[in-house]
Amino acid sequence: MRFFNTLKEVFISSLPLAAVIIIVCVFVAPMENAFDYVKLIVGYMSVVLGQSLFLDGLSISILPIGKLVGSSLVKLKKAIFIIFFGFVFGLLATVAEPALAVLARQTHMIMNIIDETLFIWIMGSGIGVLVGFALYRIMKDLNIKIVFAILYIAIFVVVFFVPEEFIALAFDGSGATTGDISVPFILALGLGVSGTMSKHKANEDTFGIIGLASVGPILALFFYGIILNAVHGGVLPPAGVYDPGAAESLGAIIQSNISGVALALFPIVIVYLPFQFLLIKLPKKELIQILLGSISTYVGLLIFLSGIDFGFAFAGKYIGEVFLDASRPGWFKWLLLLVGFVLGVAITLSEPAVTVLGEQLEEITNGHIKKITIRSTLAIGIGFAALFSMVKILTQINILWFLVPLYAIALIMMKFTSNLFVGLAFDSGGVTGGALTSAFLTPLTLGAAQAVADLEGAGAQSILTNGFGIIAFISVTPLIAVQALGIIYDIRLRKTQKLIEENELAEIHELESLVLQATSADSDAGSSSKKIGRRRKNRKFKHRGSPMEDRRSDTR
Repeated sequence: MRFFNTLKEVFISSLPLAAVIIIVCVFVAPMENAFDYVKLIVGYMSVVLGQSLFLDGLSISILPIGKLVGSSLVKLKKAIFIIFFGFVFGLLATVAEPALAVLARQTHMIMNIIDETLFIWIMGSGIGVLVGFALYRIMKDLNIKIVFAILYIAIFVVVFFVPEEFIALAFDGSGATTGDISVPFILALGLGVSGTMSKHKANEDTFGIIGLASVGPILALFFYGIILNAVHGGVLPPAGVYDPGAAESLGAIIQSNISGVALALFPIVIVYLPFQFLLIKLPKKELIQILLGSISTYVGLLIFLSGIDFGFAFAGKYIGEVFLDASRPGWFKWLLLLVGFVLGVAITLSEPAVTVLGEQLEEITNGHIKKITIRSTLAIGIGFAALFSMVKILTQINILWFLVPLYAIALIMMKFTSNLFVGLAFDSGGVTGGALTSAFLTPLTLGAAQAVADLEGAGAQSILTNGFGIIAFISVTPLIAVQALGIIYDIRLRKTQKLIEENELAEIHELESLVLQATSADSDAGSSSKKIGRRRKNRKFKHRGSPMEDRRSDTR
């Protein structure tokens, strides 16, 4: 029953994306080949079914493993062991990310010198190193704003030595590494450490760990690109053609993915088993449930990735190319800006991680910021991210002209934002580039970039420099959006606190006034009683007469 509920949720969340596909591929620019519609339908159904199986298995296998390992790590007590296992599980959880696997396939298709498996493990290593550092930051209570500033300054210094083909790809890879598997794992590790070894013992220390981890893949791929460039004497081999629709057999695609998905997923389970037998010691029934859930996760991920390879990515590429068809008017290509914006909004509202982030933020702010507010803000922000990406592709402007100002704004805003919202902002930038984004928006931009290259005669190499970058934009806009919400929240909070303080002062003054009035009334009452007493005494003396009169009366 749980699976059918998950299937229903995934299907409903995918409807906005399906509506855009139908409008473009059926009404705006119908496909000429009927088999393409079959591929599109099979691809869409495989993505929905695969994601449902994946999420259902995830909830009973990989996520419990992450929480159990995170809580058991603190039993090791020594910081060096916690940092080491933070690296190991950050690496393994990232290697299993479906979004990263999709990006690796797309990258290999364009640049054959990049091996898919090596690409995934390099990105995972970057995550692992920074997860270990993030846990160290929590234990040593390093200022998160200073850490972020230093890391991003380092990124934009190193970028000058990186081959142009790897710049946008590195930022895209950073967004693809944090998703449904890695985020729960990393957050569980952070919660376990912050709750026991942090000086503050506060959960808010956990926020920012995803944002810090996202820096690792950027630097890792930068260095990989520098090394590859040096090995090939400063001239990288020419890029290939991006054609996700070239494969015709779904069975062949599934067969080719079997080993790769197993290599990505099962190391987590294998490394978990020593923790189970030495530290966690779950009952046999629960252990079997976790192992069976990992099989469901494996099957779901296999179907999901195969559906993307067979037909879903093909649809994204088709939409990206059709607006740049030479037979259409010149202004028609600018409709891609609108399509990109709508797709960005639709996919963001479909991403489960965005919903979770909204609920988390509403709880932390005690309802001052509603989850619908953060979801809408992120959806609009990522809509503009997709729009910026289309502008970059159509104008062929270097991505750094966009990213440097956007990151500069995000870093400057840290000065005016609380540590809590800084961490939340960078975390949100890491989780918004999920599997759906990699599955559809990246093929969309790569298709558009290939069409631009064909029109301009720029060659396939420009697809690498111009096509990637959509996830980079999607990763940076939430930094600005969430920090803006944080600044607004802090202003409202200060106003509320000031109003409460003013009300409390008014109540204190009113109470003091009442006390003074009561004291004054008591004083007046005491004075009146004294006066009455004196009057009574005088009357008594008058009634008795003077002493001389008393003596006379006695003499008589």
